[in-house]
Amino acid sequence: MKLIQVSDLHLVPPGVRLLGLDPRARLEACIADINANHGDAELCLFTGDLADRGAPAAYRELRDVLASLAVPYRLLIGNHDDRRKFRGAFPECPVDENGFVQSVVRASAGDLVLLDTHEPGTGAGSFCAARQAWLGARLVEADGRPVYLFMHHPPFDIGIPSLDAIRLEDPEGFAAALDGAANIAHIFFGHVHRPVSGSWRGIPFSALRSTVHQVPLDFETEAPVPYNHESPAYAVILVEDGRTVVHHHCYLDDSHVPPGTDRYAPAG
Repeated sequence: MKLIQVSDLHLVPPGVRLLGLDPRARLEACIADINANHGDAELCLFTGDLADRGAPAAYRELRDVLASLAVPYRLLIGNHDDRRKFRGAFPECPVDENGFVQSVVRASAGDLVLLDTHEPGTGAGSFCAARQAWLGARLVEADGRPVYLFMHHPPFDIGIPSLDAIRLEDPEGFAAALDGAANIAHIFFGHVHRPVSGSWRGIPFSALRSTVHQVPLDFETEAPVPYNHESPAYAVILVEDGRTVVHHHCYLDDSHVPPGTDRYAPAG
């Protein structure tokens, strides 16, 4: 199974730049690269912060750009999104019985469980009792199949203070929803605008860069969240025989070794 993860698009209305960058142009370049190199992917998952301020015009921009994507896709929302406006722009996007943008994709290598951690009025995430109950039921329905969780907010601290302040609130409640589920193979999230990986409660996890601005590796700043112009990236996820490999591709980085460069040469 090959999956693509793209996150934190932060689209804005036409004619607006964000931190000096053009979010739409960067997303178009991302999709062009995916089409050229990973048209065989089973699914492309966009893990939230689709629009920078949840503007309807930004969601129209998103729908317009996604029309060129050659791979099937699913959309999740993040703290910068507006659930009502998103649903107005993408009425076909599945929601659960409570209106949260949550669903399950039965993929070739397991169940992809797509979660909604959006909470209006805050940069932090939420996963209330209703969402916890929904997730618990989906884990039971998986009936032992591998489960891959996709969400926007990390449900734990990652060691960067400015981001830890806006992670998922009530991580204990989220963890409780996972209790007894031994089939969770990986957690994928966005939000942090950085390549981060490790394990939490024995579950592997990974995050990736944004398609626009990034967050520097800053273990000191508490607020506000600092940003920089490091290269954007998307992730290529390969799953086979119980093995999950995540590749991060900086799709605008065209650096190369100049022709004729010797592998070894005298210094100076």
